[in-house]
Amino acid sequence: MYYTSTVGLYVDVANIAMNGGYGMRYDVLREFACHDAADAIRLNAYVAFDVERSRENPAYREKTNNFYDTLRDLGYKVIQKNVKRYIDEEGNEFAKANSDLDMAVDALLQSSALTRVVLVTGDGDFLQVVRALQNKGCRVEVLAFDNVSSELRREVDVFMSGYLVPNLLPVKNSNIEWAEVNSTIRGCCYEYKQDRGFGFMRYLLNFKENLWITDTRHNDSPYKTAYFHASNLEHSTHYDVGELPDRSIIFEFDLIRSSRNEGLEARNIRYISRL
Repeated sequence: MYYTSTVGLYVDVANIAMNGGYGMRYDVLREFACHDAADAIRLNAYVAFDVERSRENPAYREKTNNFYDTLRDLGYKVIQKNVKRYIDEEGNEFAKANSDLDMAVDALLQSSALTRVVLVTGDGDFLQVVRALQNKGCRVEVLAFDNVSSELRREVDVFMSGYLVPNLLPVKNSNIEWAEVNSTIRGCCYEYKQDRGFGFMRYLLNFKENLWITDTRHNDSPYKTAYFHASNLEHSTHYDVGELPDRSIIFEFDLIRSSRNEGLEARNIRYISRL
């Protein structure tokens, strides 16, 4: 296979799992990181392991170790950080395992062999790491789900919400291929006519190449659009219809064949997240 670039993927597993990405498919994540024919040089997954809990709970130990083995089978190097327990000033015990430093150092040391670095985290502590990697000549991408630092999103070359990546986080009706008729997918509203009560959702069809071509009128764009009527927006306290269009709001919806033309419509539109 001909590769056009090299990529390093660095995953803060605990951060992602606690912020909307629990159940993320790491095989799909690897495929996404290798978009535009990139060769995966580094695949690092930084995990937290509770030694004390593993002694007391065999089920936790078995489940966790099976997860780590699955990551290794997919080609990831698993970097384990043991949980440490501390006592605060009020005498309360809390557990912590911070992999930020390990992840930052590894990305910087290994960057000389990389064209592109993909950080899977929403932690704003990586802001300086992003700048350092860019100064070393790497393009830096961040993928995350919820509670993503706004400064981090602005600093990177590309930010992608994990909710929008096809098949990365399973949805209902997952037995129907993403973006096929009657499938359930996620996207954002990029156009809305307030005075007429309709708009268009944009969604990602695939991530093989050309992710920068967001204009769906372009033949090489991996994005597609679906018409929707305001009556298909489920009520939510998280946003107001008057805010639309707003590409920072992520929706989940059913993709239905239009009865009016040959296009597709978004139905049963549900709020998922806001960047």
